[in-house]
Amino acid sequence: MVASSSSERALVFAPAEADLAGLAEAWLLHLSGERRVSALTAEAYARDLRQFLAFLAEHFGGAPSLETFAELTPADLRAFMTARRNQDVGSRSLSRQLAGLRSFARFLEREGKGKALVFSAVRTPKLARHLPKPLNPTAACEVVDVANRTDTERPAWVLARDAAVLGLLYGAGLRISEALSLTRREAPIGETDALTVTGKGRKTRMVPIIEPVRRGIESYLALCPYPLPPQGPLFVGAKGGPLSPRIIQLAVEQMRGALGLPKSATPHALRHSFATHLLGRGGDLRTIQELLGHASLSTTQLYTAVDSERLLEAYRSAHPRGR
Repeated sequence: MVASSSSERALVFAPAEADLAGLAEAWLLHLSGERRVSALTAEAYARDLRQFLAFLAEHFGGAPSLETFAELTPADLRAFMTARRNQDVGSRSLSRQLAGLRSFARFLEREGKGKALVFSAVRTPKLARHLPKPLNPTAACEVVDVANRTDTERPAWVLARDAAVLGLLYGAGLRISEALSLTRREAPIGETDALTVTGKGRKTRMVPIIEPVRRGIESYLALCPYPLPPQGPLFVGAKGGPLSPRIIQLAVEQMRGALGLPKSATPHALRHSFATHLLGRGGDLRTIQELLGHASLSTTQLYTAVDSERLLEAYRSAHPRGR
């Protein structure tokens, strides 16, 4: 990542003063370099910091400087949180934003430019722990079936691309960011029956690739009109550049209307469906945890609540006192 000029920094982190903008850019370089966060995470953190700086400019009536940042009080942070709440920002988004701001404050502290104590003094919003809402097997298969997209005006290669991406989500349990970060060289085609995936925290895991998923990717590659260099992205957009997650989200939204599916039918719901359907067919939690790349088994255990109907039916049919 090439360092930008001071004028570019002023633009990216406007309306901050040059001293604070320069440190903000150094923080982003630190995240992408030493911390090796994904490009999407770095982009989100940069956006969150810009929003906070814009609030400070309005809150204090002028461009915030490094001195402004160092003298922040818990009351200032609570005012920011209130302002975000008034913009209908949810607890999850606000918590992520505060995490990014804490990261920036810790970076400033390590650089000898201030203290991060004020960010620790404000409590993170409590998050409601929502259970996943998977699709039923029939609906999940319909969403990833390219045949259900023949009534659209989009090119055939785009339809095949969307189906291939969604096939990786439901057929291999990938996150959408993981699927879109695959390179052409990593495409699981031919005799390939497994794929190495780089997930959160740059951790890698091995996932099996079933034949329908391979066929979907091969169909997309056969139709794609753009040359795909080995190190370039496997999935590209309409103009040949990297594919945006939003395009896949919109594709699923269109499928919801066509198939009469609920709003809970999202790309991420396909990943939940992958795990839930495996559990329903006898998969054990430890194996599913490894396939999903969850750091904690407690995260994976959410699926036991989702599949409670299956467990209850098993009890009724098999337990001596269930009849």
